[in-house]
Amino acid sequence: MYRWNAKGGYKESLIIGLPLVISMMSSTVMTFTDRIFLGHYSIEALGASLPASIAAFLFLSFFFGVVEYIGVFIAQYTGSVQHEKVGVALWQGLWFCLPAGLILASLWFIAEPLFVLGGHPKEIQELEVVYFRILTLGGGPFLVGICLSCFFSGRGITKPVMVVSIFAAAINVPLDYCLINGIGPFPELGIVGAGIATVIGYTLPAVCYGVLVFTSANEHLYKVRTSRALNMKIFKRFMWFGLPGGLQFLVDMFAVTFFVFMVGRVGQVELAATNIAISIDTLAFLPMMGMHIAASIMVGQAMGSKDPDQAAYATKSVLHIAFVYMAVMIVVLVLFPHSLIELFRTKGAAGNDFGPVLDMGVILLRYVAAFTFIDAVAIVYMGGLKGAGDTRFIMITMGVCSMGCIVLPILTLNYLNLLGVHGPWICLLMYVIALAIVFMYRFRKGPWRSISVIGN
Repeated sequence: MYRWNAKGGYKESLIIGLPLVISMMSSTVMTFTDRIFLGHYSIEALGASLPASIAAFLFLSFFFGVVEYIGVFIAQYTGSVQHEKVGVALWQGLWFCLPAGLILASLWFIAEPLFVLGGHPKEIQELEVVYFRILTLGGGPFLVGICLSCFFSGRGITKPVMVVSIFAAAINVPLDYCLINGIGPFPELGIVGAGIATVIGYTLPAVCYGVLVFTSANEHLYKVRTSRALNMKIFKRFMWFGLPGGLQFLVDMFAVTFFVFMVGRVGQVELAATNIAISIDTLAFLPMMGMHIAASIMVGQAMGSKDPDQAAYATKSVLHIAFVYMAVMIVVLVLFPHSLIELFRTKGAAGNDFGPVLDMGVILLRYVAAFTFIDAVAIVYMGGLKGAGDTRFIMITMGVCSMGCIVLPILTLNYLNLLGVHGPWICLLMYVIALAIVFMYRFRKGPWRSISVIGN
């Protein structure tokens, strides 16, 4: 088991990645329970929650993709032993969060026309608009929390990220339930309560990280207080590598959002079943994003110390661990589909309408199981490429694949009146397969080895 103890091996991958996986699981629990609570509340609230939350995250994703790239800068400064520049890099991300939060809040005014375009039933549109507005108002605090978390994750110290995420989930989940259903002193707010609880869940981590980051000890080593000025040289490099990362994330989320909205045109049962299937898929996808971040951190630190061979070795270690996790998820999805979908059954008499949703959901979970394993390849290799600074290639690949595998094929199916629920899901599967093949080939070919993110 040489790879277990080797630098960039399994042990180091787990030390860095496992707390991030647990952190992402905490976020998954918040998202998953939110959908379960809304499903119990009403099938309309469940039907509205996924399109609205995906649309909100579609806009948030660009800024999220940019801000999280601060972690690569911090990783490379750590690898090159330039600790005094860690605080400088952190503040460039915080400066970016200010206009980003204002732009996201201004999306309040486009909510109604946006969801009219979706073509969903009127009662669902109204819920979508309300939920979307609340989520986008909380975008600013969310971005600040992500940026501050990079101070720890970029240096490979991921336990604080785990602890803060668990704390946020512990507050969010019961608050979510109370605000949706009107428990105790809280009013019954339905999907509005779910949105408010989510925004509180966004804000708590930002406050916690602020307390943990801006200490005297961190100021002494990393200059986290005195480096608050805008450094145009580093900010421009941050934008050069970060903006493609943001666009890549935006394009990916656009493809998923388009997929969900087009499935919504097929029918309400298909939309609800798709919402449930994708919600269950987050059990696999979001924790795997923890390993994606671990790959980018380990590659970033290796590239900062000018050791691309070490970066490649670390990426392969992360990939092996990802395969093990995804294999477990495939077994769960294949053997226990009914139990997973039953978690979303609507309470009361309306639950009698859940039978068609259950039957459709079981079928859709087979698609989820099919692309889950392939998704691990795409996620890990993309993390490796991102940590090395190959963000423009990622952006172009995501753009081409999203248009060629999802948008154009689904539009064609819709035009030919062939838009059953299976067509969009097959397109989504082809999308993941294409990404996995291209990213694996690019990483193994190795042009990322000559990229310099932080300069000399």
